[in-house]
Amino acid sequence: MTALAVAPAPAPARPPAAVSAPRFELPSALVADAPAEARGLDRDGVRLLVASRRNGDLVDAVFRDLPDFVDAGDLLVVNRSATVPAAVATTDDRLVHFSTELPGGLWVVEVRKPCAAGSIAFSGAHSGEVVGLAGGGAVQLLCRYPIDGPPRLWVAQPHVAGSVLDYLARNGRPIRYGATERAFPIDAYQTVFGIEPGSAEMPSASRGFTPELVTRLVTKGVGITPLTLHTGVSSQEAGEPPYPERYHVPAITAERVNDARDRGHTVIAVGTTVTRALETVADEDGHAHPGAGWTDVVITPERGVRVVDGLLTGWHEPEASHLQLLEAVGGRALLDRSYAAALDLRYRWHEFGDLHLILP
Repeated sequence: MTALAVAPAPAPARPPAAVSAPRFELPSALVADAPAEARGLDRDGVRLLVASRRNGDLVDAVFRDLPDFVDAGDLLVVNRSATVPAAVATTDDRLVHFSTELPGGLWVVEVRKPCAAGSIAFSGAHSGEVVGLAGGGAVQLLCRYPIDGPPRLWVAQPHVAGSVLDYLARNGRPIRYGATERAFPIDAYQTVFGIEPGSAEMPSASRGFTPELVTRLVTKGVGITPLTLHTGVSSQEAGEPPYPERYHVPAITAERVNDARDRGHTVIAVGTTVTRALETVADEDGHAHPGAGWTDVVITPERGVRVVDGLLTGWHEPEASHLQLLEAVGGRALLDRSYAAALDLRYRWHEFGDLHLILP
């Protein structure tokens, strides 16, 4: 691992809250288009940039070095949601992405049109349309989601044999975009913690964990505790905020978070999904509570974070709404320096890419 000497960048003027920062261009060569295993690496062999808010240090490491950067008593909070094969071909050469299950058997879906770059949101879909699905069945588009939102997501009534998850297991494939040209099996999109099917896209911050790495962390005295947040389809529109997602924070997890903080240890959210769930159940005094339901919390620098001290995450697209969450945890100056270093060191982006650990 290598400590990096990176001069602090001058802070540019803060953009409006609806626009994420930092601003940068992502070269296509830095997009990870295949899992680590297909690139000759172990899962925990991806790179890890460690950024310390306390002293501004940046360290270029490998993910299996993670135990070197956390202390006994620290707590990693992980997402136990498992990825489902949520993309289904239609009978008219489109794609339907099953995103989020709603009450009453309804689903949020996205209709996409294949193209040379992967697929694009299909604006020709309309309310009342019945879209035939491969393998039998259909979905009927009822209304936009949200009602006043762009014509990308729809509330839909599925008409399939059995449960939707069973139907997807038989007929679906993992969601992928233009960044991933080759098809990989659903196992490539699972994490070691994923035991509860429900995510349309992988909670990718925890992909690098292996049973061996988990054992090393626990042996050192680092706590690992779960929650669930089922992720919907990722936002493909610049500045589009996250929409409501289902979550469950168990009582034991809330207790362990509060205990770690009371003892002066660091609570590290493994992924933006975990951050969103924990901050949903945090009160203004910085205590976590058990809870379950739907979260519409959007974390920005102005809102800040209440119980999350550190964050393990991937590298996000320019102007992605997740960057505001990262800034809330790490601060603008550190985030600017981290992203500049990752670009300079040729870190890999996207769900199969490298990782970023922000420490307090």
